[in-house]
Amino acid sequence: MKFTLSWLKDHLDTDASLDVIVEGLTRVGLEVEGVDNPAAKLAAFTIARVLTAAPHPQADKLQVLTVDTGSGEPVQVVCGAPNARAGLIGVFGAPGAYVPGIDVTLKVAAIRGVESRGMMCSERELELSDEHNGIIDLPADAPVGTPYATLAGLDDPVIEVSVTPNRQDCMGVAGIARDLAALGLGKLKTRPVELVAGTFPCPTEIRTDDPEGCPAFFGRVIRGVSNGASPAWMQRRLRAIGLRPISALVDITNYISFDRGRPLHVYDLAKLNGALVARRARDGETVDTLNGKTYTLDASMTVIADDAAVHDIGGIMGGEHSSVTETTTDVLLECAYFDPARIGATGRALGLNSDARARFERGVDPAFLEAGTALATQMILDLCGGEASEVVEAGKAPVPDKSVSYRPARTLGLAGVEIDEARQADILASLGFRVEKGAVWQIGVPSWRRDVDGEADIVEEVARIHGFDHVPSTALPRAEGVAKPTATAAQMIERRVRRTIAARGANEAVTWSFVAPDEAAPFGGGAWTLDNPISADLAVMRPSLLPGLLGAAKRNLDRGQSSLRLFEVGRRYLADGERPTVGLVLAGERTGRDWRTGKAAPFDAFDAKAEVLAALAAAGAPVERLQVMGDVSPWYHPGRSARLCLGPKQALAEFGELHPRVAKHFDLRGGAIVAEIFLDALPPARGAGKRTRAAHQPNPLQPVTRDFAFVVEAGASADALLRAVRGADKAAVIDAALFDIFEMGDGRKSLAVSAVLQPVERSFTDEELEALSAKIVAAAGKVGATLRA
Repeated sequence: MKFTLSWLKDHLDTDASLDVIVEGLTRVGLEVEGVDNPAAKLAAFTIARVLTAAPHPQADKLQVLTVDTGSGEPVQVVCGAPNARAGLIGVFGAPGAYVPGIDVTLKVAAIRGVESRGMMCSERELELSDEHNGIIDLPADAPVGTPYATLAGLDDPVIEVSVTPNRQDCMGVAGIARDLAALGLGKLKTRPVELVAGTFPCPTEIRTDDPEGCPAFFGRVIRGVSNGASPAWMQRRLRAIGLRPISALVDITNYISFDRGRPLHVYDLAKLNGALVARRARDGETVDTLNGKTYTLDASMTVIADDAAVHDIGGIMGGEHSSVTETTTDVLLECAYFDPARIGATGRALGLNSDARARFERGVDPAFLEAGTALATQMILDLCGGEASEVVEAGKAPVPDKSVSYRPARTLGLAGVEIDEARQADILASLGFRVEKGAVWQIGVPSWRRDVDGEADIVEEVARIHGFDHVPSTALPRAEGVAKPTATAAQMIERRVRRTIAARGANEAVTWSFVAPDEAAPFGGGAWTLDNPISADLAVMRPSLLPGLLGAAKRNLDRGQSSLRLFEVGRRYLADGERPTVGLVLAGERTGRDWRTGKAAPFDAFDAKAEVLAALAAAGAPVERLQVMGDVSPWYHPGRSARLCLGPKQALAEFGELHPRVAKHFDLRGGAIVAEIFLDALPPARGAGKRTRAAHQPNPLQPVTRDFAFVVEAGASADALLRAVRGADKAAVIDAALFDIFEMGDGRKSLAVSAVLQPVERSFTDEELEALSAKIVAAAGKVGATLRA
């Protein structure tokens, strides 16, 4: 939101300096993003008079001027403007001045053999307008030698503030002035809007057939207008905030939109056919809008249409067909209230942003329809002439009658600051709230503050005006002695997992909990959808941590990163609730070169498995009892992924290669290795709060390793075989690991297993080792494995 200092002072009677105002804006929650004074970049340009103008000896279209700059001797300037003449008073730039419109710093130069010591400037060269037919021609009484910016009224700083979505009242300069007045930086200029009586019945029927999308539609006809250029002061303000002046009628609606936060629209009455109606669009209807594009509409959108066609995407942008021009003589003025959620949904669906949408989707003041119509009418009559019809009021604006119970002592409990009750009442009254004191105060909420719903909101209003800098820093009470841990068991697990994965070389990422619907779709879709998201790319809560991590991986790979190890600890949002989860993405190549090939190898599923097992071990999961199962979510590559389970119904993690279809969806040409650890599925620790692990006592006897080669079917699970070997004798067999796979080519494969046997009281005898080996072979036989000959 941009505005000029003089514009602010139209609504705020203040002597405060610019610096004080900027500081005050930030104090009340309107963070200042920048201050720019147009006069600063034009400080080098002064008013000058052309004394003589003679033809250039070497060029027909150039003239040689002598110019009185008011600083001493006249200077010689070569000029090609067709309106340059003796006696003209214009704007002069001396050598060394920077001309912003042409990005040139002036210097003494010879132009076709004639020296030129400066430049007479046009409006476009000074970025004042698009006018470039000649140099600036000022009135004859303009004082020569004075700064041009001062004469032109350009010494008016432009302030840009960041308005949060809940402060719809500050989308107009008047609302910003109200906050500053409440802060004590001046007095709010409250000028009531006088209604403009109509002199004839409105000749056009105006109605709303979509009371949900457009509850209220006010309008009137103004005939006999002259749509010329708007006044210079209005054009200056619009240009200062980045708007291009178009015509008086259009500029008036734009001005009121920024001045009062009230968008309006004017239609050329001669281009309308029949009644003007707010209704639902019909599927497939199209409209050519003022931005030069054509949009296809559907039945979820509210439009303004006549009997022939759609003329306006309600509350977002007007149509080209019924736009006003310099030949327009009769107009229909629209002042409507549109449902904020409908506006947001329509804008996102069409990918269409506008100043009107920014205001309507936050919620404009529903009580300002009548006054807004009158304000625009009066400005049109003052600047364009004509006469106005009676106002048609179709529908009824949803003006809230909201009251909040409030206890003044809550400022101490919620905001940490004690504020005198009289001061609180003054603050609330200055912000437009109605205060009724009693044992419990009743606070009437003004119509322009739809964001205020409860007592905490009132505390926030009081505290921000009183000043958050007055909130004291108070240490929390602490008992004597050693402080007890405050982190929960779940928080401690998250900390251990986070530190473990980071220590293994991965970088932690923090991505949005909101994602776009098309990003959530490959992961089952978003079960939690926002009713009125601020952006279409942040419309659903993530069903997995992988969309955000894959997006981060894509951005890093596009910028030349060759190896990525990213993880995040956060929440998934499923239909049955929030789920604490760890997400992991490995993309690109491993660091270092493979000793066998001399090249960097890409990540594979076993890299993710190693990370997952390390994290689960840190979380206290019984990794020695985990089973590897192949039934994984559909966003994993079948056959190159698995899940780690404690039984078929308790999955602790999934890992593997990302499905090629999903990789293509996220434009990851090299694919990715991904994993998710489901922290909410971890079994609870036994004997919570007590030691469950005995002190380590190394066995004095040396373990024995025996290798076995088993033949199994090609599709058999190595994990099942390893579990069978470990279970052959749980006291003696302390570990088993796979160290070789050999495809035999006849539908079978050989799995080489190394078993570690640990004696307890005495070393094994040969007979005991043979017996243990027989137990292992027998246990393997139960899962279909036979000893290889």
